[in-house]
Amino acid sequence: MRESSVLRNVVLLLVTVAWIVAAHLGSIGWGNASFNAAVAVFPIAVAALMAVWRLPQWLLRVGGVLLLCALLAWLWPRLRDNVPLMYYLQHLGLHAALAVFFGKSLLGPGDAVITRMARRIFPPPLSERNVRYTRGATLAWTLFFCVNALVSTLLFIFAPLNVWSVHANVLTSPLVGLMFLAEYLLRFWLLPPEERPGIKAIIEAYRRESALRSATGASKP
Repeated sequence: MRESSVLRNVVLLLVTVAWIVAAHLGSIGWGNASFNAAVAVFPIAVAALMAVWRLPQWLLRVGGVLLLCALLAWLWPRLRDNVPLMYYLQHLGLHAALAVFFGKSLLGPGDAVITRMARRIFPPPLSERNVRYTRGATLAWTLFFCVNALVSTLLFIFAPLNVWSVHANVLTSPLVGLMFLAEYLLRFWLLPPEERPGIKAIIEAYRRESALRSATGASKP
């Protein structure tokens, strides 16, 4: 079991690195335009197919798939000539979605996202200190994704493509990792040992929160 887990993580790491390299090279116009467009459109196409497959009737699903294929064929010449734009829209869309995911939970009387995750890790009741910290951490992640999206937009508009691509395709993952590390280290300063979750517990809580959110969204009519 442990060996399979290590192998899965290695494969995931290699796929991630390959995607980063392909995204950067495609964004700066290196290589075959059709291949670059296919790599760029792949996650969008998968997300669209998953959305279509949730339609209630099989006839609607088939029709949706055919419509997506027709739309892709019609747009393909334009997609080949606008690979950087596709990567920019993916980067912007992902960061906007994550900013909404974290930021929306700060509105209203309910718990913030990270507060909900903390309640899954620690036995009740969660201390007021931890509630304040996790709410602040949720705000920090919201601002992080907003700022990163803004920087990406400004670089895409005003900077050379290779500069924007380094930020969006190469540095985004390390920046997220550094943000995660900074937030994790801040816990040691602001929270007592019994209120500091381990990295594994944080990852598992985030996975459960994401799975619950996805299941809730899928169950809505």
